[in-house]
Amino acid sequence: MARKLAPGARLGEQQLAMLFDCSRTIVREALTRLAARGIVTVSARRGWFVIEPSEDEAREAFEARRVIEVGLIRSAASGIDKTALRKLKSHLQQEKAAIKDTDVGARSFLLGDFHVCLAECLGNTLLADTLRDFTARTTLIAMLYQSTHDAAQSCDDHVRIVDALARGDAAQAEALMAEHIGTVQSALRLQVQSDPLAQLRDALAPLQTTPRTDKTAAQDLHTSAVKLRSRRKAATEAPSADPDEPSTYLGALL
Repeated sequence: MARKLAPGARLGEQQLAMLFDCSRTIVREALTRLAARGIVTVSARRGWFVIEPSEDEAREAFEARRVIEVGLIRSAASGIDKTALRKLKSHLQQEKAAIKDTDVGARSFLLGDFHVCLAECLGNTLLADTLRDFTARTTLIAMLYQSTHDAAQSCDDHVRIVDALARGDAAQAEALMAEHIGTVQSALRLQVQSDPLAQLRDALAPLQTTPRTDKTAAQDLHTSAVKLRSRRKAATEAPSADPDEPSTYLGALL
């Protein structure tokens, strides 16, 4: 949640055992528990890795958070007690201080932990644990898909949600929470296309030095096809050609 581990980061058992001065068995048990919670994944013969959520998993994670958090507020329509309210306001003060500071990790953790703290203050520790995992996952999603969401805006959203709860306006708090999660999700730079080779395809595309029309492109394509047939024919009709000569090699290869 502090954004100190990137999506796809490798978690070596031996390195972790050395770091925490414990056995690899204990490390493996801890990683297995994290895998069950959807935070890490294991690959045969490659090891353990922090998850890299797909676009579909990203959408599902935000939808799950929306259902859980809006539902939590709705279930607490009778109001929130003063002790819980003080705890939430104290958390908001920490958020504001962290935003003014340069510690990005602390800021990221506090902004994510607000949602866990809210669930605890609304009296549901089970859903608080669930949100802790979902919040960690959406933090990884924000890193992976380069979220443009502003930390100060997120803190302001939290302040408005708590203010609505303090007034006893649960309906407004629900609407604000749904809007907040939607805003965070919409700030993700999800790819419009699902072509896994799109980046490589663009990188290896021929350079265009001059503007081309559809007619010119079609003519170039026809010319390339003619040249290709000629090379293939030359390769089959002239087997005695020098194999080290570049055009012969390319013709045979193509």
